[in-house]
Amino acid sequence: MMQWEQLLSLKRYGDKNKRLRIEQDETRLGFEVDYDRVIFSSAFRSLQDKTQVIPLSKTNFVHTRLTHSLEVSVVGRSLGRTVGKAVLEKHPALQTVHGFHFNDFGAIVAAAALAHDIGNPPFGHSGEKAIGEFFSLGNGKRFKNELTPNQFQDLIDFEGNANGFKIITENKPGIEGGLRLSYATLGAFMKYPKESLPKKPTKHIADKKYGVFQSEKESFNDVVNELELLKKSNEYVSYYRHPLAYLVEAADDICYTIIDFEDGINLGLIEEEMALEFLINLVKETINTTKYSELQNTQDRLGYLRALSINTLIKEASQIFIDNEEAILNGTFSTSLLDKSRFTPQIDDIIKVSVKKVYRSKEVVSKEIMGYTVISKLLDAYTTALINDLHNSCSNFDTLILRELNFDRDYSTLKFYQRLMLCCSYVAGLTDGNALLKFKKMSGDFH
Repeated sequence: MMQWEQLLSLKRYGDKNKRLRIEQDETRLGFEVDYDRVIFSSAFRSLQDKTQVIPLSKTNFVHTRLTHSLEVSVVGRSLGRTVGKAVLEKHPALQTVHGFHFNDFGAIVAAAALAHDIGNPPFGHSGEKAIGEFFSLGNGKRFKNELTPNQFQDLIDFEGNANGFKIITENKPGIEGGLRLSYATLGAFMKYPKESLPKKPTKHIADKKYGVFQSEKESFNDVVNELELLKKSNEYVSYYRHPLAYLVEAADDICYTIIDFEDGINLGLIEEEMALEFLINLVKETINTTKYSELQNTQDRLGYLRALSINTLIKEASQIFIDNEEAILNGTFSTSLLDKSRFTPQIDDIIKVSVKKVYRSKEVVSKEIMGYTVISKLLDAYTTALINDLHNSCSNFDTLILRELNFDRDYSTLKFYQRLMLCCSYVAGLTDGNALLKFKKMSGDFH
């Protein structure tokens, strides 16, 4: 069974000794520093020009990856504090001997939740698929024979979670350990603590996707060993989740369920009357009907129901975690928290409407088509230039492309797989606007 004392490690990459909670400066607590480091990072700031689901609207506010991440972080903080209070009551030595506070749990989950989308490519959910399909179906297929099965799987199944771990831990000249977050926060960040192969070996939630590229295995092993996560397999790299990763996932699930739905209503993609009815079904146990009947417009009614829905699901997810803490610590809890919720039918109804009316709307489909076109063209040019450079066979066009690229490191010593990963991470790090601008320039459109 995993131990909370180890799971709440304040250690950072490069530390030789443990950082003890009782020695922390309460005005600059290590877990809160994690939050600051994420929010001031350039990778986080770029999320302001990355589509969450719906492309930026000229007429209504819709969520970007950045506003979504901030909201997930706020929900995550509440989840962490609620769970932390219960955990400290159950394990009092964590507070009396080691000095942990319930707010520490909130700070860890808030920081990990803030970073949860930091590795996602431009153009919404199609961005990952577009990168993957360039290598599985497009011109990137030609690289397969030069790669190990795991390396090729990293590319054809490009994963934003693994790219996020790369961003926050990757060593660069003068920057050892990336953002140097505490290992507790890194653990909470890793929703899928496994390598890319084998794919979905079990139905356990931790095996749904993967969370580490071959290029970051050393950092990954360092983190899981410090936290003493439970090993899931001796045949490949796979571990059971850090318990607080369940709360990061729940915060994300709560936000996208309610907020994507809200965006759809605000843009007129979902009929107001039907939408409000779905939300009322979720909160009928706690709604104040007198207060609700006094609200005069859609915005106020929607705002009230959204706040009540999120609060309802925070309480629900927290309680499910508390009731199943032992199973979570020993790895036998195998679903997401909300999969165990009594509100699952209502949540499923809301998601079905969002899929039909929002995710498949003309605006979203058009954006995703654009994403495939842009990402494929950029990757083709970048990978060709970098691999030809490796073989000393650059065309003049390749040389111009390499001059135009602004990689944040010297790539001259990088091997084949590392160069392809550099291209993928570079493209994934572009905003929607930057990617489109580069695509237009490459296509000869200078307007």
